[in-house]
Amino acid sequence: MSKHLFLGVDGGATSCRARLCNLDGDLLGEGLSGPANIHSDLAGSLRSIQAACESAFKGAGLNPLNTYQTHAGLGLAGAGVNSTCERARAGLASFATALVDTDAYIAWLGAHQGNDGAIVILGTGSCGLAVVNGRRISVGGWGPEISDEAGGQRMGREALRRALWAFDGRAEQTPLAKKVLDRFAWDPSRVVGFAAKATSAQYAEFAPLVLECASVGDPLAKTLVEEAAVAATHIITRMMDVGAPAVTLIGGLAKPLTPWLPADVRRFICEPRSDPLDGAILMARQTFFGLESIQSVAS
Repeated sequence: MSKHLFLGVDGGATSCRARLCNLDGDLLGEGLSGPANIHSDLAGSLRSIQAACESAFKGAGLNPLNTYQTHAGLGLAGAGVNSTCERARAGLASFATALVDTDAYIAWLGAHQGNDGAIVILGTGSCGLAVVNGRRISVGGWGPEISDEAGGQRMGREALRRALWAFDGRAEQTPLAKKVLDRFAWDPSRVVGFAAKATSAQYAEFAPLVLECASVGDPLAKTLVEEAAVAATHIITRMMDVGAPAVTLIGGLAKPLTPWLPADVRRFICEPRSDPLDGAILMARQTFFGLESIQSVAS
C-alpha cells in the first residue's frame, strides 16, 4: 500500500465525519464525532475533527498518530470567516498537508465532480454555493444569529417560540404546540432555560417533529415548513440566476423539504454524483498533485 493517505473531513453544526482512502482511492476507514462549526466553537470543533479522524484511522487498522503521511481536505462549517479558518489550520499542523474550505465547497465538489453546478445545503443551517466558469457564488450561510433561514435550527427555534405564543393565548394550541410544551412539562421557564443554552444542533432536534406534524396538516407545523421551503426556494433560484445548470440539495432537510418546493424549481434539482466526503478527498488530492483543476483529479 502506498505510504500516502488521503483524509476527507465534513464538519457541520451537528456532526463531523471523516473518510480515509489510499492513493488508489480505496476506502480504508470512516469515523464520526460531534459538532464541528469552527466559527461558533473552534476548540470543540478541533476536538471533534480529531475524534472523527482517529476513528477513521482505527477503522483502517492504522495508528492515528501517524498523520505525517496524510493529506487532508476539510470542509467545515464556519470556514467562510477567514480569521477563524486560519486559526483552524494552525490546529491541523500534524498533517502532511491540510486544506480547509467550507462544507458547502466540498459538497459542491462531491456533487458535481468539479463541473459547473450548484449545491444548496439544507441541514441544521442552510446555504448555497454555485461554481460557474470557475467563479464561486455563495448565498447565505452566515450563521444562526442572522442567517440559516431554511435550516433545522431556525425551524426548531420557531417551533419553541410559537409554542410559547400558544401558551400565552396569542396563537392556536395546535398539536405541534402541545407536543413542544409537553416536552417542557408546560413550564415556560423550562423553555426559556433551554433557549438560554441551546446549540444549533439542539434546536434542530425539533425539526423532525415539525415535519411529522406538518405531514398530517398541523397548521403551525405547515407554516414553519412552508417558511423554510420559501427560504430554500430563494437560495435555489439565486443559484439558477447565476447560471448553474443544475442544483443538488444536501443535508438532512433536503429530502423532506423537496415536496414543498415549487414544481418549476424542483425540475432543476439533480442527484449528487458523490457525497461531501468524497469532495473533501478530491480537494486533498488536488493539493497533493499540485493541479489547478479538480476535474483532472476526479477523472
